[in-house]
Amino acid sequence: MSQTERVYKIELLIRNRGQVSFQQLLDELEVSPATLKRDLAYLRDRLGAPIEYERESNGYRFGAGWRGEKHELPGLWFSERELYALLMAHQLLGELDSDGVISRHLQPLRERVMQMLGSGPAGEVEAQTLLRRVRIISPAKRPVPSQHFELIGEALSQRRRVHMRYLTRGRNAVSEREVSPQRLVHHRNTWYLDAWCHGREKLLRFALDAVQSAQALEAPSKDMPLEAVEAEMDAGYGIYAGGRRRWATLLFDAQAAAWVSKEQWHAEQKARWLDNGRYELSVPYVDETEIVMDILRHGEQVQVTAPPALARAVKDRLLAAAQRYAE
Repeated sequence: MSQTERVYKIELLIRNRGQVSFQQLLDELEVSPATLKRDLAYLRDRLGAPIEYERESNGYRFGAGWRGEKHELPGLWFSERELYALLMAHQLLGELDSDGVISRHLQPLRERVMQMLGSGPAGEVEAQTLLRRVRIISPAKRPVPSQHFELIGEALSQRRRVHMRYLTRGRNAVSEREVSPQRLVHHRNTWYLDAWCHGREKLLRFALDAVQSAQALEAPSKDMPLEAVEAEMDAGYGIYAGGRRRWATLLFDAQAAAWVSKEQWHAEQKARWLDNGRYELSVPYVDETEIVMDILRHGEQVQVTAPPALARAVKDRLLAAAQRYAE
């Protein structure tokens, strides 16, 4: 039984019985007297449980300040393994959240978990050491300004519209947009917003790092069923959504197949192994931009067999790249 489980059981026994003797606690927990004393001190001094010792009965009870109210120990529903998992999740959020918008609000939870994992400074040091052994690499991260992320996240939760100045990088043009936020999306180390654009009167996806300024409006946002948003925005490949859906068929050589066969390119992908050790993968897409980039990273070990337009796009990019090195 871990320390987390023991202190929860001690608290539960005292709450249910009113008073529990030292010997009864030893029998219930099956630990040494020294361990029980440490657990009781941890409950009282570190977790703030109002436990008092009564010399006459050699027992423990909640003190006068408790007054029969329900006393809870936040987080003690978790096992030690689950607490470590919470720390890992906090570490991951910290990597997704470069400006600390999310992790800042979760910091009190992190500190509480760190306390619960150890009965003293040594336990906290052990938890800190564990986190240093977990590294999350996020290449080509595009940070989002915290004030924009927080404002848009709040507008999303409160169902309010947002006015923003937005840079469309493909045209290098800045426009004014009034949008109704529908969903935040994290994709390849940056954040996007799926929103109803009231100017274009359609669902669009906006890169949050391209938002130059944002202001929450009092007007309520356009309410759309989440199922409709998913059907419209998740049909394509990667971050590109909207438009006519097509299917790409890719043929990977045996060497690349060892890796690609373990990857998920799309939730609806179809795949099969061929007799010669090669691997055929079919994925839907609506815009060729991102899928071409993913195909190119496999170089000569992949061939686009359908559709012809996608094969030509990949071929043109390879020829243009080779021409740079021919000079």
